[in-house]
Amino acid sequence: MAKRRMMPGGLGAPGDMLRRLQTLQEDLMKAQEEIAAMTVTATAGGGAVTAVISGDRRLKSLQIQPDVVDPNDVEMLQDLIVAAVNQGLEQAEKVAAERMSAVTGGLGLDLGL
Repeated sequence: MAKRRMMPGGLGAPGDMLRRLQTLQEDLMKAQEEIAAMTVTATAGGGAVTAVISGDRRLKSLQIQPDVVDPNDVEMLQDLIVAAVNQGLEQAEKVAAERMSAVTGGLGLDLGL
């Protein structure tokens, strides 16, 4: 019976480590595709403004309820838009980070998220 060569730190044979890294790379690519395809929805002003943000942090749509459009208070509408978009971006970032963490198993890799 052939003895299995171990790498320092108990990582196993070099071929085993290479296969695990290839699998991790494939899983990361799949997770990135899933993240890019997902969307999150955020609202502000009790639903007066709704922003839909993609997983790759792009504003996909913005809905404004007609009753919130007041020509005498444009500043409030601007604030609601900013709040909804920022909330959506934060949600998208959180979901993306959770998905990538599930793939990396908490390896602490900085994946630019």
